[in-house]
Amino acid sequence: MQTKTQIHLGASMYVPTTQDIARLVAVGNGVKFPNLRSVIFCTEDAVRSDELEGAVHNLRKALPKLTAKDTTGPMRFIRVRNPEILGRCLRMKGIEKIHGFVLPKITDRNLLYYLAILSDGDDFTIMPTLETREVFNTKEMGTLRRMITDDERARKRILCLRIGGNDLLNCLKVRRDPRRTIYATPVGDVIRQLAGEFIPHGFGLTAPVCESMERKDVLQEECELDLLQGLFGKTIIHPTQIDLVEQHFKVEATDLEEAEAILKPNAPAVFKMNNRMCEPTTHRAWASDIVTRATVYGVTDGAQSLRAV
Repeated sequence: MQTKTQIHLGASMYVPTTQDIARLVAVGNGVKFPNLRSVIFCTEDAVRSDELEGAVHNLRKALPKLTAKDTTGPMRFIRVRNPEILGRCLRMKGIEKIHGFVLPKITDRNLLYYLAILSDGDDFTIMPTLETREVFNTKEMGTLRRMITDDERARKRILCLRIGGNDLLNCLKVRRDPRRTIYATPVGDVIRQLAGEFIPHGFGLTAPVCESMERKDVLQEECELDLLQGLFGKTIIHPTQIDLVEQHFKVEATDLEEAEAILKPNAPAVFKMNNRMCEPTTHRAWASDIVTRATVYGVTDGAQSLRAV
């Protein structure tokens, strides 16, 4: 069984568990949207408090009907509402068919409560979400980063960290202009700070949702900017966004050529290719990701796409 990484997430679609059971199963098994690589069943912000029990009931009924994990369908995650809901999910029949959990509004003060509920014997991954006012405080984020670096329970479980763009904008009491990317808002600077805080220490970041479904040009520009910040994977809210997002995860044929040359054991310390300097010492991490992305998403420039895995 191939180990799934952050690069395999692709466009992660949030699906409220208030939707009917048959639809949840169809999405989770890859029947409804065969091109979807990861789904996040949501019991948090997408569910009103008075609908929570119904949402949990639907999830409980849907889980046993999912296929075995990693056989068919997308990677599956549950966005829990709080530690209590996480505990209830872990007791559900069929929970072993889930890859992991998205943890909302994470700080260094509440993450330990979630970790204490998970058993050392399971293989669930977690994706903590950065979406509270603490995110604007670099000292707070440094504390969180040091905690997850030093805490073995956290480090071994974290698939990546998610950035909750709309929650962060809500902290500022603003909503973004649908004609602008999130990088045109104050949250753009926060994303850059988060990239510098977490990525160098081995914790990847996924990009926030683009809530405008009409402005494809804005989504495309935002995906390009996401990648420039070192983010990979993006939250989506509508199936029409899947292919629009993932076309940006394909790699240029020239990038793949350079990446493969950089990764050769006998590669020169520095060399020229495609009118660019290639330096394995400083470009190796980039090259490794490029080769993996090409395997998963294919290549552009009219070259035949590699078979997705």
